[in-house]
Amino acid sequence: MPQLRFNFLEKLAIGFVTWLAIVSIGFVIDGSRTAWAAGQTNADSNFVTAAVEKAAGAVVQVNVSRTLGGDIPGALRPFLGRPGASSQSVLRGIGSGFVISSTNTTGQIITNAHVVDSADLVTVSFQDGRILAGKVLGKDPVTDVAVIEVQADRLPTVTVGNSDKVRQGQWAIAIGNPLGLQETVTVGVISGTERSSADIGVPDKRVGFIQTDAAINPGNSGGPLLNAEGDVIGVNTAIIRGTQGLGFAIPINTAQAVAQQLIATGEVQHPYIGVQMVALTPQVKQYINQAPNSQMRVEEENGILVVRVNKGTPAAKAGLRAGDVIAEVNQQPVEKVSTIQRLVDQVGVTGELEVTVKRSDRTIALKIEPEQLPTAEMP
Repeated sequence: MPQLRFNFLEKLAIGFVTWLAIVSIGFVIDGSRTAWAAGQTNADSNFVTAAVEKAAGAVVQVNVSRTLGGDIPGALRPFLGRPGASSQSVLRGIGSGFVISSTNTTGQIITNAHVVDSADLVTVSFQDGRILAGKVLGKDPVTDVAVIEVQADRLPTVTVGNSDKVRQGQWAIAIGNPLGLQETVTVGVISGTERSSADIGVPDKRVGFIQTDAAINPGNSGGPLLNAEGDVIGVNTAIIRGTQGLGFAIPINTAQAVAQQLIATGEVQHPYIGVQMVALTPQVKQYINQAPNSQMRVEEENGILVVRVNKGTPAAKAGLRAGDVIAEVNQQPVEKVSTIQRLVDQVGVTGELEVTVKRSDRTIALKIEPEQLPTAEMP
């Protein structure tokens, strides 16, 4: 095999090319390492962790206790305390909450009314280890919202989102203290919106719930439901036992409106008109008209059918009747019962609703003045 001979310049050129190739390979390897490191950083810090980090400092554990009076049978005393101790027992519970506002001296925390119901003592545990005494400013069983106040300086607060913009399929992140396991995070999607209280088995509430499959368990009650940006869109409040992937939250717009009233006055106004209604569809129309014991005949294709008008209520005083079909409220066409409820809430107990109804072959205009929901009808 012939031997190759190179002069000095050729050797210098070959050496330079070899050095350049080695340097280039080094750049490629170094660049690959940088890209790999960036990939690892992105994998370790996704939108969920960013959302949680944004809100977690303002999420708290709500600790409640209630003393049960009366004598405790002797056989049970060894399980409840030392011999000679008080014959009273203490019922303890845990929920969640989140700080919505803070000043130089106080902070306000939203939670569920059922978390603090009948509590003698309320304390609030923060992620930094602080445990503060809490004062219940007010609770509203109709919406299951309560507000706790603590004495503290400049607490971290959540960013409040807009629950009216929540849509099925978007990400949902729940933070809370299920079974006392602090700072638990679960992730899912929004499964549905405007779920009525009757749909989920709590007919005594007046809320159009957000449904999510983010896991919610006892102890999550009162904690925040977040969107992908870490903004609060709901207050986790209910589950249906015996099911999986069915959790429900109070929309934050509703909770905020209730909380502001509780902070200002300690109570909430709940205007009502006193009717039972159902949205008309072809199926509903056919069912009512063909039911053997039906006392109604529905001619309209859409609108809100009045099923019942309770005696002595604002609707009854205005002349609304069972069988009427509500077509418009305040010049706005209505096709959902929730729309009427929203309009009732908007005008309040001092306002007036202009209601257009179809009755047989006539169109009738009525004026209904909502009143405060009677205490007897509240939970």
